[in-house]
Amino acid sequence: MAWEEWEQLKADVAERQPTQMQLNQLPADGGGSSGGGPDLVVHDDELGKLGNMAYDLKERFRVDADLARPTTFTASNDLFNDGLDMGSALLELHDAWNTQQQTLKEACAHISNHLDFTRAQHAKDDVNVVTGMRNLAGDLMTVSRINEYFK
Repeated sequence: MAWEEWEQLKADVAERQPTQMQLNQLPADGGGSSGGGPDLVVHDDELGKLGNMAYDLKERFRVDADLARPTTFTASNDLFNDGLDMGSALLELHDAWNTQQQTLKEACAHISNHLDFTRAQHAKDDVNVVTGMRNLAGDLMTVSRINEYFK
């Protein structure tokens, strides 16, 4: 690509897009979703399935990713002992793989644990909403007292 062609392409893009900052925003009607309802809805069973998938991935990866570790380590030592630089390079690869493998396993475990925590916390919140509407003083309100607010 010639310099002139590059300059022409940059000029074309500049004409089509303003260079000043533009902030994204919701439409003036105030809604982001089409029906005016919540933008994100997640059901408890979906969180459970996702958490199980993350846990299963971690367990499968824990087993499958470790299959070549012992033989790779042995091969790197043998090559190094035979005076080949490839042995130390293979050991570096072995160590880097183990670090990345551990990071991925921890990430999967974190996702699984977070989804389990989220499910438990939402269940607690639901119980509090159902059983414990309180007034400004923090006292539990009776059903008849709650009904007065809706009249």
